[in-house]
Amino acid sequence: MKNIKPIQIVLIGAAVQVSLLLILLFLYRSYIAFIPFFDIFIIASITGVSSFGVGYFLLKKFIQDRLQLIFRIIDQGNNVKADHLKVGMTEDNIGFAATASVDWANARRVEISKLREQADFRREFLGNLAHELKTPVFSIQGYILTLLEGGLEDEKVNRKFLERAAFSTERMADILEDLDQIMKLEVNRVEIKKEPFDIVKLTNDIISSFEEQAIEKAVVVQLAQKYEPIYVNADKAKIAQVFTNLIANSINYSKEEGETTIRFYSVNQTLMTEVTDNGVGIAEKDMPRLFERFYRVEQSRNRNEGGSGLGLAICKHIIEAHNESITVKSELGVGSIFSFSLKKSSKHN
Repeated sequence: MKNIKPIQIVLIGAAVQVSLLLILLFLYRSYIAFIPFFDIFIIASITGVSSFGVGYFLLKKFIQDRLQLIFRIIDQGNNVKADHLKVGMTEDNIGFAATASVDWANARRVEISKLREQADFRREFLGNLAHELKTPVFSIQGYILTLLEGGLEDEKVNRKFLERAAFSTERMADILEDLDQIMKLEVNRVEIKKEPFDIVKLTNDIISSFEEQAIEKAVVVQLAQKYEPIYVNADKAKIAQVFTNLIANSINYSKEEGETTIRFYSVNQTLMTEVTDNGVGIAEKDMPRLFERFYRVEQSRNRNEGGSGLGLAICKHIIEAHNESITVKSELGVGSIFSFSLKKSSKHN
């Protein structure tokens, strides 16, 4: 009965009616009045055809009305002509509707789950953004109030507080600039201008720019060895930003007298770059969300360093904009390894 077709139901119904009618007619012929076999055959045939026709029409109408209602609900908002749904009496319409209903329910369940995740992400994102901006805003507010309450006349105090206010303003500008950049990257509004360049030279330049910060934190930032020039085909400015964010991140999370080492590995026409540190490391539970906007493993420590919380998210979007990938391996208390791939330039390699 599971895969029975509507036409079979109509036939069975007509056959049952004809069978009952024949039994009644033969009983009538035997006990009440004689009826010729030909007349019995004619009566049974007319009854069977009529029963089949009426049953066929009514069942088809019933199924079509119910299926139209189901598909109006299922396909609401889609380009489906539920009003012109054709019911095939030789097909398993009920089974088809059941399958469509289950698929619709599963799709809605997935959609609802995604909407909930998006809503949670929006709430968390707005909360994080407000928290990030609140710190420098409150700092600026405090410095200005202090100046207005008499600190403005003291040259030592007013200069120091104005410098601090300027620092907080710069931090707000950095957060907004990073946020603007990541939003453009997410909607593909940032053009990736690929060109051949020596990634070894670029890395050395970035390392030199961190010399003061590294000395202050007692961290050694270096290449793993002396490399010959290696040319890649990528957006030089964007890759410089990736190195800057990864190296800054490794210094901020370094241990005392820590090390940050950059290595290059060639795999056919792909160059793998690793930025390794022996810092505090990352807990396994934090790994899946590490590249999310504003996500922090150690919130208080990173915030004190003045980071925007968007560095790793920007790295991910830049590398993915090159149709490449970035990954991380880490062990809490041991250190982290960030790896990303780029295509080597055939012009120079």
